[in-house]
Amino acid sequence: MSVDPSGLESERHLLERSGTAERVATILRQYITDGVFAPGERLSEPVISSALGVSRNTLRESFQLLAHERLAVHELNRGVFVRELTTEDIEDLYVVRRTTECGALRRAAELSTVDLTPVGQALRDGRAAAAAEDWPAVGTASIHFHQALADLAGSERISATMRQVLAETRLFFVLNENTREFYEPFLDCHEQILRDLRCGRFDVAEAALDRYLRDAEARLLALSSPAREGTTPSGTRP
Repeated sequence: MSVDPSGLESERHLLERSGTAERVATILRQYITDGVFAPGERLSEPVISSALGVSRNTLRESFQLLAHERLAVHELNRGVFVRELTTEDIEDLYVVRRTTECGALRRAAELSTVDLTPVGQALRDGRAAAAAEDWPAVGTASIHFHQALADLAGSERISATMRQVLAETRLFFVLNENTREFYEPFLDCHEQILRDLRCGRFDVAEAALDRYLRDAEARLLALSSPAREGTTPSGTRP
């Protein structure tokens, strides 16, 4: 995938004054989450450092942060690449997702009020993208929906955990063909979960979310075996 540097240039304002490695990593993580940088894609130092107006050293520090988060991998004499994941990664991440997202709904049920506006907006975005048959955008809206669910807990640590986990989850989307058959069933599940939350049925919403996540994991595992044929043990293509 060829990335237009002008898109990154528009993110310069997020770096504020000096542009730290953490802020650069935040931008790149969001690009991975939104599917702009695809699994296996090389992250070009010259292009990214120039687009963001940061030094190579700062960029390399941000790459190290992404590598620590298992979103990027450095290959000797080749550069830094967006990581490609294994079936074991899928299984482990969905353990984390069920624990974190379902736990977030249990915590939200204890609060006096919760703001469901971001959850509803993510669902509307997904429906609009589906109507336009823009299935990658439906995937992005789904990521935003699940982040909004985690945010209901009102915990920055839970929200931060989900941002990293969902960025890794996005790497799985390369395994499917961005079709209606893959994404459309999840929109109905989103709507059911939101409807239960609006009615205060947090336990019912949690049970629906658990089923949803187990179904999504099963679908991705079914897709991963043929997709991984020809993959090297390190997870990168020859």
